[in-house]
Amino acid sequence: MIQHQLIEACRQNDRRAQLKLYNKYCEGMYYVAKRFIQDSFEAEDAMHEAFIKAFEKLHQFNGEVTFGAWLKRIVINKCLDKLKAKKLELVAINEQVLGTVEEEENWNVDDGVGIEQVKQKMEQLPEKYRYPLMLYLLEGYDHEEIAEILNITKVASRTLVHRGKKKLQEELKDLSHGTGY
Repeated sequence: MIQHQLIEACRQNDRRAQLKLYNKYCEGMYYVAKRFIQDSFEAEDAMHEAFIKAFEKLHQFNGEVTFGAWLKRIVINKCLDKLKAKKLELVAINEQVLGTVEEEENWNVDDGVGIEQVKQKMEQLPEKYRYPLMLYLLEGYDHEEIAEILNITKVASRTLVHRGKKKLQEELKDLSHGTGY
């Protein structure tokens, strides 16, 4: 069954089709949830809730983006909802203080630093930087999408990503040089 037919069958509440679609995407969506919620049970719970919501809202899927991208956004939003419910809310930002930040395209880290070390250091960042940076670097969202997901402005997204990158870069310097210089 091709994906279009599978999605159509899911819209008709075909439980077998829903199970096929779930099986096709559950592992990847679990890893997306795990990047936001470290506890594996909580991450799995968020992923399951996201699938339930996706099946309920499937009539809203119009094919403008791939089904996987549409589902991924639901998973990320569900994770952020869970984090907010635990009082881990994103810190509000005073946008008058922010100003615009020029995007640095030449951002890089030392060759000796691996992806796992970057992810580990990213998890230690304050939440106000961690989530926008994860959405930008790991999930590949642009500032407009990040602003929409986190309910902030594009300026705030740019600023948080920029500051998060700077903070992350400083943390990673200590890994490769020991002293930070």
